[in-house]
Amino acid sequence: MTVVVAIDAGTTGVRAIAFDHQGLPVCSSYREFTQFFPQPGWVEHDADEIWDAVQLVLAELKTALDATSETIAAIGITDQRETIVAWDRSSGKPRHRAIVWQDRRTADYCAQLEAKGALELVRSTTGLVLDPYFSGTKAHWLLNEGGITPDSSIAIGTIDSWLIWKLTDGAVHATDATNASRTMLFDIRSGEWSDELCELLEIPRHVLPEVVPSSGRIGITASSCALGTGIPISGVAGDQQASLFGQACFEPGMAKNTYGTGSFVLMNVGATCPPPVEGLLTTVAWSLPSATGASQLTYAYEGAIFVTGSGVQWLRDGLHVIENSNEVTALASSVASTDGVVVVPAFTGLGSPWWDPYARGTILGITRGTTAAHIARAMLESIAFQTRDVVDAMTNAGGLELRSLRADGGAASDFVLQLQADQLGVPVHRPTVPETTALGAAYLAGLAEGVWGSLDDITANWAVDVTIEPTTDRTLIDLGHQQWLRGVERSRGWAKESPNT
Repeated sequence: MTVVVAIDAGTTGVRAIAFDHQGLPVCSSYREFTQFFPQPGWVEHDADEIWDAVQLVLAELKTALDATSETIAAIGITDQRETIVAWDRSSGKPRHRAIVWQDRRTADYCAQLEAKGALELVRSTTGLVLDPYFSGTKAHWLLNEGGITPDSSIAIGTIDSWLIWKLTDGAVHATDATNASRTMLFDIRSGEWSDELCELLEIPRHVLPEVVPSSGRIGITASSCALGTGIPISGVAGDQQASLFGQACFEPGMAKNTYGTGSFVLMNVGATCPPPVEGLLTTVAWSLPSATGASQLTYAYEGAIFVTGSGVQWLRDGLHVIENSNEVTALASSVASTDGVVVVPAFTGLGSPWWDPYARGTILGITRGTTAAHIARAMLESIAFQTRDVVDAMTNAGGLELRSLRADGGAASDFVLQLQADQLGVPVHRPTVPETTALGAAYLAGLAEGVWGSLDDITANWAVDVTIEPTTDRTLIDLGHQQWLRGVERSRGWAKESPNT
């Protein structure tokens, strides 16, 4: 049997999964790696440690596959997107720890750029906002405060680029358009690095990787790869875009939400890049070869929600109203409503569509009769409310009708999905294969190597585990949402400290 191996290089660990022709996992392996916090607001990774973790999970996968005589058709890579690495082309060694997407050290530099009037250029060219979240200002820091001289031996890239370099023993320095679109250096309309933005951020073009399609042969593994030599590396995508692909959201208006610590809602908006929308990011969903051989870009709106599953963790670790996160559903469902209680979990500000770093968490509507169950239910309702806010912004901006939502992630319980279906007024589907991020990377690689012949083959593999239909009266639902919006307004602008503190 032929399998496709996906390498999922996340923020806290690396997972490798082998998928068969039906898109089902055959075997997998996982390793965590170290998080470094050298200063408040700084987050770093050791790129060598990430590579060592990749080698370990691939070695374990190879042992399992050899025992059952499966052959590997291709490798797909998905990664944590905005995290940036600089390394020496000659030695293959990192020149500095990787700066992680969560890192806020370039907040002041972003403010300086905005004061110079650079926001409009960034928005119109990249679809992003001026924020230290993205890779470009991190690369600027490495080449200035980080003490790295951008000579001919320096390579800079996101984690996918680093892994491609290591897997090919330095033969290929490449990234795909989805990861490039998160750097704040990439023109998402032309599909090329922006000379104007590279000049603005003082990033020489020669240090950047070649931008290749998300699906297509990039290189082959060298003998140093734990899986063996000569295996095609044929698929690359950032984690959220890979999840959108793994959920088979191939038509405009199709959307997915990953319910994790936070949530990321992505909606396919088609092959024409839309204008920037206040409160949302515009990103490359994927790039596939067209009939002419040129790369065809597909775009997505993206909304980032900072607190969903971490709100449940706060109920457990902060308020101690539950001992285990799995207990929250039973507690929340023990009451029929919140009795007017609203929780706005703006613990670190509000993300899409508000983008308010000064917002702070609020609990409103408390009476003497309020119990832990009411607060737990209000916390879970906040997950559905925040997703509705993002989806409403997307549908209003793009004129696209949402007919259903595809859900994945550890916080996507039946109870939460019922709340979500009621708020959106559409069915919510959870697939049988929950590892949609890794699956998307595998599909992109296997599509390039003929394991799957078309997007239709991938769509045929997508199968529903649970479908939740909306059940509640829309009038009551809309009244609840209006009350939520009142709570959001009271949470906004509460704190006045700098966004990087």
